[in-house]
Amino acid sequence: MSPHRIAVVAFDHITPFHLSVPCLVFGDLGLGPGYYELRVCAAAPGALPTTAGFDLQVVHGLEALEWAQTVIVPSWHEPDERPPGLLLEALVAASERGARLVGLCLGAYVLAEAGLLDGRRATTHWAWAQDFARRFPQVTLDADVLYLEDGNLLTSAGTAAGIDCCLHLMRQQHGAELANRVARRLVVPPHRQGGQAQFIEQPLPATARDDRLADLLDWVRASLDRPHSLDSLAERALMSRRSFTRHFRQLTGTTVGEWLLAERLALCQRLLETTEQSVEAISALAGFGSPVSLRHHFGRAFGVSPSAWRQVFRG
Repeated sequence: MSPHRIAVVAFDHITPFHLSVPCLVFGDLGLGPGYYELRVCAAAPGALPTTAGFDLQVVHGLEALEWAQTVIVPSWHEPDERPPGLLLEALVAASERGARLVGLCLGAYVLAEAGLLDGRRATTHWAWAQDFARRFPQVTLDADVLYLEDGNLLTSAGTAAGIDCCLHLMRQQHGAELANRVARRLVVPPHRQGGQAQFIEQPLPATARDDRLADLLDWVRASLDRPHSLDSLAERALMSRRSFTRHFRQLTGTTVGEWLLAERLALCQRLLETTEQSVEAISALAGFGSPVSLRHHFGRAFGVSPSAWRQVFRG
């Protein structure tokens, strides 16, 4: 297996954390040879100042984008400043030859300035969503998600959502087992439900009720084979239907039905990738009731059948 080639674009006054996210996930967690080869590059290689008071010494120039299969723009230091023309041209050329392009956080601005997001769906940090939508009306912005994939383009919300996005890439390429191992090294969940909508306003203070809901969600994850519903979960939480619905959305950023479906599909993915269980058995374990229902929802969510998913990740 040849390693997947990734170029990460650095720039003047980059935030070290933003640069470290793809470097940690793909290049510095002891995965061993054969998975990824990563190069940090810049429009003007050499010494680049960071926001943390130290400089980076970048060896590679934009020729790294010609070499890469995936190009990651980890952020951008000033959304009002247009990126260098040479960088924008290199990004367009990389996209045209079939490379995957990723804009983490404000990196979506760079992809949008290059015209790559025109007519596509994208996301960015919630605090800049209104500005982004005003400046790039030809982009369909969804500011309620942690990351969003549209063809060969992938964008993420702010800061920590970049980790979610990179783990999503790793899961697609190498399956859940490797992505989960990396997530454990980073001490983060392999997959977060909900979206950045739950972070837009000041978070609600932690309450005993919130703790009870969190415990309830853990219980549901451990019993997805049962026929859960909004009413049954509200009853178990000792809350009215209306109150439960409100608190559930505040905690997860989504509805009960959407959360349940996402959890069931995630369980199906893990079982398909790591066990020899039949599709029929998996549909029962995940609470879909029948293989027909599982195939329907799985196909709508991922564009392939459960058997095809297993073949990709199991070989």
